[in-house]
Amino acid sequence: MVYRLLADSIVILHFLFIVFALLGGFLFFWRKWTILLHLPTAIWICIIEFRGWICPLTPLENRLRLAGGAAGYEGEFVEHYLIPIIYPPGLTREIQLILGGLAMGVNLAVYFFVIRSWKSGK
Repeated sequence: MVYRLLADSIVILHFLFIVFALLGGFLFFWRKWTILLHLPTAIWICIIEFRGWICPLTPLENRLRLAGGAAGYEGEFVEHYLIPIIYPPGLTREIQLILGGLAMGVNLAVYFFVIRSWKSGK
């Protein structure tokens, strides 16, 4: 039970990490220092996708599930709603490159907006 909760927590953390990596640039308007956290995160997800690497959170989650005796994902909220977003079925190298481009494009658009707003004094 504890391992399953830990694994589910890793999935939630993974999801939040992805959301932060994609949209965290907007936190600049709340606290300017967040850019120091966001830029490395955004760069990391682009590198992961373009290089075809696996995020370190993925093997950690799998080890926790195995330690808890789970062979796969059951139908609870985390597994049903978050797992398909983080680990889309049929993920190929081409799809990873598209996701990397999407992550880069989203972040470029966010930072374009941030820089434009910052220069205009808003």
